Amino acid sequence: MLRLFKQYYPLRNILFFMVEGLVIFGSVLIATVLLTRSNSYLFDLMLVVRVALVTLVCQISLYYNDLYDFQVASSVSEISIRLLQSLGITAIVLAVIYYFFPLVIIGQGAFILSILFLLVLIIGWRIFYIYVLNQGFYNEKVLILGASDLAVDIFNEVQDKIDCGYTVAAIVPFDGEDCLSGKVPDSLIVKSDRDHLCRTIFDLGINKVIAALKDSRGTFPARELLTCKTAGIEVLEGNSFYELLTGKLLVTKINPSWLIFSDGFKRSTFRMALKRMGDIIFSVVLLVLLFFPLLVVALLIKIDSRGPILFCQDRVGQGRKQYMMYKFRSMVEDAEKKSGPVWALDNDSRITRVGRVIRKFRIDEIPQVWNVFKGNMSFVGPRPERKHFTDELEEKIPYYGERFVVKPGITGWAQVSYAYGASVDDAIEKLNYDLFYIKNMSIMFDVMIVLRTIKTVVFGRGSR
Repeated sequence: MLRLFKQYYPLRNILFFMVEGLVIFGSVLIATVLLTRSNSYLFDLMLVVRVALVTLVCQISLYYNDLYDFQVASSVSEISIRLLQSLGITAIVLAVIYYFFPLVIIGQGAFILSILFLLVLIIGWRIFYIYVLNQGFYNEKVLILGASDLAVDIFNEVQDKIDCGYTVAAIVPFDGEDCLSGKVPDSLIVKSDRDHLCRTIFDLGINKVIAALKDSRGTFPARELLTCKTAGIEVLEGNSFYELLTGKLLVTKINPSWLIFSDGFKRSTFRMALKRMGDIIFSVVLLVLLFFPLLVVALLIKIDSRGPILFCQDRVGQGRKQYMMYKFRSMVEDAEKKSGPVWALDNDSRITRVGRVIRKFRIDEIPQVWNVFKGNMSFVGPRPERKHFTDELEEKIPYYGERFVVKPGITGWAQVSYAYGASVDDAIEKLNYDLFYIKNMSIMFDVMIVLRTIKTVVFGRGSR
């Protein structure tokens, strides 16, 4: 397992990505050599650069078309459709690159032949890999200790993610076998008393134990787990494992002591200064580059409907300080005059024609770059809410106030990981991701979120 941004990534998945890159590279190279019928091309450095460019653009297209998300691309038909779409995008992007840099062009015939190779090889390779995932080959066996709701959540997450790299080999319910009835397969429930816990773990060939007991006071098998730990078995607390597995916390199940003693929430002056410097530089660059396109958007808004171009509304920022946030107006004028403050709904009748387009591609959020420049916001952070909603949510959701320790962002970990939320339940799920970000924030994590945001914007997902 590779630990990156406080999440576990199976090395098997990284190997899959690398092998697929070699398959793409090899397909394009072989197609070129076959059409030229010359072995000298194998030692042509410029050819290697050209083929590497095709490989890079192709793999980026595969990523942005969700072909590395095995919960989406898990059937032959879905893989085939998305692969054709990705190859089409690759061709368009390469055409643009070739227009400006003709030296890196590969022959049209070689490109077409390599596409035929890729359709066969990538689909075949992925069918084989999904078979490996479904069979659980090379998965790490884990044992869940406990019958709590957290234990069930962990089991469900492992079952739902075929590429997580884990298999739940057994669940030992020290604190109530009846609580698991109907929630997990009976075949996984193993009865074991405290004295034989370690023997059970070794007999099942377990590599990792996840402690997810309902109430550890007076029932926690410290001596037995210590014996396992010293014998080389990894032991993890349930909430910590869930965080590493999913990239989020469970605010309704964690207690303050876990947050206090767990790793994270580090704020170095240098890191925060670097983040602020990046915000200033990129906000200035974007404001300059997007000046004329934004004028066009402003004109379209003005033509489409009555009212101001910009929509200004109060938001709660870092330290609970209120500020005025700017967006392009995407709703009719005085949209909340009768209803009062409400969340946006699917197919909201208040949204204008231009508003529907700019919301889909997040163009309405661009004026917030000015908020970033002013220092009210950052490019990456929890999305800001209005005081009307934050007061309500703080009363209903534990740890909601912890969002205010950092600047709100134009985009965030919750926004790229979870669809638009318009209820208290959605706010809880978004806070699960926001707290994970606040706990583990770093410059590289911000870069990854920005890259995933581009993917969300390009395909217009999760908007209302």
